[in-house]
Amino acid sequence: MSDQNNYTFIENLPALLPEIMADSIVSRTVYQDKQMRLILFGFAAGEELTEHTAAFPVALHFIAGEATVVLGEDEYQVKPGAWLHMPARLPHSVKAETAVTMLLYLFMGG
Repeated sequence: MSDQNNYTFIENLPALLPEIMADSIVSRTVYQDKQMRLILFGFAAGEELTEHTAAFPVALHFIAGEATVVLGEDEYQVKPGAWLHMPARLPHSVKAETAVTMLLYLFMGG
């Protein structure tokens, strides 16, 4: 990872995650400034972030695997390449159907 000249370059995001053991979820903040935090998640198959809300707007980008995502009353089956944005305080959940790698962008303003 390089953080020089007022920019950040990460060559391989998934490589920043530790090994994902069965029955676990791992996360790592890979970037943060005053406006945004970028968190890389790895889910073992079957693991779930149960319904919760966030104090700030959030975007999710699915890099690998398949998951069920619930946004308010709507349910989606997502695959690699899926991207979504949600406002602050929207109830949501994520359940990994297979092993999943996901980026969470937390927009904190500036």
